[in-house]
Amino acid sequence: MDDVLEKQVMRKLFFRLTPLLMFLFIVAYVDRVNVSFAALTMNKDIGIDVYTYGWGAGIFFFGYFILEITSNLMLAKVGARTWIARILFTWGLAACAMAWVQGGTSFLALRFLLGVAEAGFFPGVILYLTFWFPARYRARIISRFMLAIPVALAVGAPVSTWIMQLDGTLGLTGWQWLFLIEGIPSVIVGVWVIYFLDSNIREAKWLNSVEKEFLIANLEAEDRRKHQVRVADAFKSWKVYVLSLIYFTLVIGLYGIAFWLPSMVNAFGVKDYLDVGLITAIPYGVAVLGMILLSRSSDRTGERRWHYALNVTMGCVGLILSGIFLASPILSVAFLSVATAGVIGSIPLFWPIPSAFLAGTAAAAGIGIVNSVGNLGGYIGPNVTIWMKRISADPSAPLYGIAGIMFLGALLTIFFIPKTVNVKIDACSRSEPTKQLNETLS
Repeated sequence: MDDVLEKQVMRKLFFRLTPLLMFLFIVAYVDRVNVSFAALTMNKDIGIDVYTYGWGAGIFFFGYFILEITSNLMLAKVGARTWIARILFTWGLAACAMAWVQGGTSFLALRFLLGVAEAGFFPGVILYLTFWFPARYRARIISRFMLAIPVALAVGAPVSTWIMQLDGTLGLTGWQWLFLIEGIPSVIVGVWVIYFLDSNIREAKWLNSVEKEFLIANLEAEDRRKHQVRVADAFKSWKVYVLSLIYFTLVIGLYGIAFWLPSMVNAFGVKDYLDVGLITAIPYGVAVLGMILLSRSSDRTGERRWHYALNVTMGCVGLILSGIFLASPILSVAFLSVATAGVIGSIPLFWPIPSAFLAGTAAAAGIGIVNSVGNLGGYIGPNVTIWMKRISADPSAPLYGIAGIMFLGALLTIFFIPKTVNVKIDACSRSEPTKQLNETLS
């Protein structure tokens, strides 16, 4: 009966929450990286060089950094429904405003404001999922949410390049249509979230009383085993700062690939915008499969550290081989697919780790710290290509540099993250909450 109830509740949570959150992240991610497709013509139109573009691609994350922790604490205070809706609405307006950039100054200013507006969305959702799902399910659930990244890039790539073909319609350029068409859904969905998203288990009318008590008992039993529950505990924890550095290296790989992949495909001699989008989608399609299989394996075994470190290492090898075979477009794209699976597939393996030792407001602050510091890598990633070209004439040097940084993160995971972040999967993981639930119901 316990297993039947658990499966019933998890199925309800999955189908109620995951599709919506995944859709929200797809919208967010498209608005975040569509500048990589706009750059194909925008840079020339508004008169910015590659250095200004790299700075603008990364300055988004400084806005993110400034308000990340505050945003997560606000979510915990005012409720997920209100705060996530506010984030969606404001970043949608900022994304649409990108259609009217006039030069380098306005480009940098609006990219910064887009980061400020979106600050807190991703860590807020990670925190929100800990309000609902027990630890032994989190890698799988986070992986389903994180599927939004490869899906956004796989679907968003051809869609974005198709929109670019509207160039000249109603007097607007293709990149202006791109920002407008992909920014408006965020504003609309922000209103929808207010009516559809529940802030916590108690608010969920689609769960009956038995299901609610079962979930609450499970989550409270897990929290009682955690000692870091206050905001100050997160700032005092050395593991939080190590995790921040590890995530920093992963984000460098993520955005180093995302912001330059369309340009790399274009450099292979692919000139048609739609063809660029379709080829760019291939590595992200491979990453979807890797993400699902790896997260399932990690949850089934309860092991986090080695799953993360080995998959990141695989991504490093893929980057190096794609650089070695850069002269062969087919081989280079194949190895870039391995690299992308290594980067994106590692994200859902990473995010269950902070909630393994943080609870309460410490979890809100800790996840905010890790994501805000880690996402500064979003500035480094797009600029690694520019910096490495100044050091070496080898066109593959940026790929080697990103691979080296990511491998450092894999080593930090093995040597500095304790085994206690792994999840113990046994009968005891359900017996205590179930006993409490039976006593409550009786």
